[in-house]
Amino acid sequence: MLETSGRLLRLLSLLQAHRDRSGAELAAHLGVSRRTLRRDVERLRALGYPVHADRGTAGYRLGAGTTLPPLLLDDDEAVAVVVGLRTAAGGSVAGIEEASLRALTKLERMLPARLAYRVSTLRTATVRAGTAPAPRVSADTLMAIAEAVRRRERLRFAYASPRGGRGAREAEPHSLVSFDRHWYLVAWDTGRADWRTFRVDRLTPRTPTGPRFAPRELPGGDAAAYLAHRLSSRTWPYQATVTLHEPAAAVADRVWPGMGVVEPVDEESCLLHLGAESPRDLAWMVTSVDADFTLTEAPPELADALRAQAARCLDAVRDT
Repeated sequence: MLETSGRLLRLLSLLQAHRDRSGAELAAHLGVSRRTLRRDVERLRALGYPVHADRGTAGYRLGAGTTLPPLLLDDDEAVAVVVGLRTAAGGSVAGIEEASLRALTKLERMLPARLAYRVSTLRTATVRAGTAPAPRVSADTLMAIAEAVRRRERLRFAYASPRGGRGAREAEPHSLVSFDRHWYLVAWDTGRADWRTFRVDRLTPRTPTGPRFAPRELPGGDAAAYLAHRLSSRTWPYQATVTLHEPAAAVADRVWPGMGVVEPVDEESCLLHLGAESPRDLAWMVTSVDADFTLTEAPPELADALRAQAARCLDAVRDT
């Protein structure tokens, strides 16, 4: 019996690791006959694992069933799941904390000592940064938006503005984006006939959803880049575009998310679009990229801020 149970676990592991395996390959790996393999497959099916036989290939594959049977995880997978559950338990999505903690408790009880040590070491060495908690969003809200995106149905929702007002909106949803501990909806606003971004924590979906729509092409084609551009320029009182005299690939790692958006020009230069609260902040952001640059589109105050910064730097090294 113990030999059979161990063989079933090995068979299950093989099926989980590879979507399709031939019967001959599985039997050879387990060191059993094809007849014994068929009996083991039937035992897995009786335990709730949907093992399907592929006609024409004499093979097997593990499919999706109506219930979730136990999973076999290797060491790295188990640690990754524990870390993910801990993050979810203290994350920004409301309504999943309790389920995350339940799953985390079950998994940690099963961890062998070597994996428990790795998880404990990571937990004690990790510190969460950030002074303010992330705005909480409902898991039901995220699912409602995701379903509208998948079905290409117009989303009707109430939206609270930063000034406290609340109004009815309708949009063609394109993508959900998680950015800097916030959730955003990127969508075509049908009322304003333009692309917009919406904070999901300020959004309340309404039912039923609207009619189906033909998808539009998002500017730039990348929802994350589009959102970064919106957050880094249009929402700030001071905005600028500078030409960096280096290729986009060379400076990409020096521009952090939310700071600005890099636009390739040619093999020797690129554009950096950015925004800030003040001209002094703009000057600091531009010079922090550590690249030669030219002001392309910028307010006069940015030039003054750059001159002031240059004068301070010269004064600091005048007597050295």
